[in-house]
Amino acid sequence: MKTAIIAIVVVILLAILGPQTLFTVDETQLVVVDRFGQIKAVHTSPGLKAKVPFIDSVNTFDSRLLRLDSPSRTLNDIDKQNLIIDSYTRYKITDVRKFFEKLRTLRGAEGRLGSIVASNLKEEVASRTRQEIIGGKIEETLDGTTVVIATNTRQEILNNVLAAANMEVGGDGEDLGVQIIDIRMKRAEFPPDALQSIFARMRAERERIAKELRAEGAEEEAKITAAAERDRTVILAEAERDANRLRGEGEAEAIRIFADALEQDPEFYSFQRSLQAYKTFLTSNTTVLLSSEADIFKFLEDPGGP
Repeated sequence: MKTAIIAIVVVILLAILGPQTLFTVDETQLVVVDRFGQIKAVHTSPGLKAKVPFIDSVNTFDSRLLRLDSPSRTLNDIDKQNLIIDSYTRYKITDVRKFFEKLRTLRGAEGRLGSIVASNLKEEVASRTRQEIIGGKIEETLDGTTVVIATNTRQEILNNVLAAANMEVGGDGEDLGVQIIDIRMKRAEFPPDALQSIFARMRAERERIAKELRAEGAEEEAKITAAAERDRTVILAEAERDANRLRGEGEAEAIRIFADALEQDPEFYSFQRSLQAYKTFLTSNTTVLLSSEADIFKFLEDPGGP
């Protein structure tokens, strides 16, 4: 009976003290065991570990890359124009003992690192133009339009911020037991109150370009119309000249033919002209009063002629 009671008591004690005494460290974890704020043990390798129950506390940190999303900040560029900058930072714990001594928790690390990155980013942005921050430059093409060319200035800014921040957290500055691996800028845009003026300038620029294009089109239209009118006038003048020349040549040829015919048989020519006259006035409704002795009737009175 006593043995059973002792066994039950032992099992209860193990159930209570076991989780308080033993703990496991995963391969992706870094563990600091502290007692009333004082570090008693640091575990960087995986396995089953032990601590003093109810006294020691286990602080677990991730050994992989950690991400810190900074809140959006309004920063001034070199021209004192506001830009909303949204960035994030990736860092890694390199010395968990120093990390725990200086920062204690991940929340403390995020606050400290966020402040360092924000300070260096603000200083770098303040020395750059808007185009450099965005990562592009404006160039004018041959036709007068403007285009944005991608550059490496944005990455240069982030590289400078990364180097300066690492100097503060582990270089010449205070060693916080972390290394900042990368800093990225998610967006860089104008504040909402500035968008309307920006859009207005963009519309004015587009309207200016449109007016220039319309003026160039009208000028080109005038040139084409003038050239077409000039060509039309020249063509008509040349056609009229050629028509008059051909008409004159035709009339001269007709006169020559009539003259030749008249020389060969003047009486027959006179007879033919009289028949044409008969055809003209006899087939019309016009009343003609002529003397019976008129020359035109001589062929009617005597078709055989004199």
